[in-house]
Amino acid sequence: MNQKSPDLFKPNQISKNRVVSFKVQAAKLPAEIPKAQPKFQSPFLRFTKTVEIWNFRACMIGIIGTFILELILNKGILEMIGMEIGKGLDIPL
Repeated sequence: MNQKSPDLFKPNQISKNRVVSFKVQAAKLPAEIPKAQPKFQSPFLRFTKTVEIWNFRACMIGIIGTFILELILNKGILEMIGMEIGKGLDIPL
């Protein structure tokens, strides 16, 4: 049962009866290379779609992190930075 079948071999290794080889072929160039360069519109104040997606992701991580911190410490964000809360405007009516 420990005998290996002669048909089972690892790639790129020489067997007693066979040599394993493969052919690598490069991609073909297009028949016609375009001469005109594409014209891109410059983004407004450098805000591209990709940058906006990453800003959104960072914002969501920050908000969720703040919620988790408030749940763990049982304090609001203003209490964590040292502000007193709960008195409201303290105006007598």
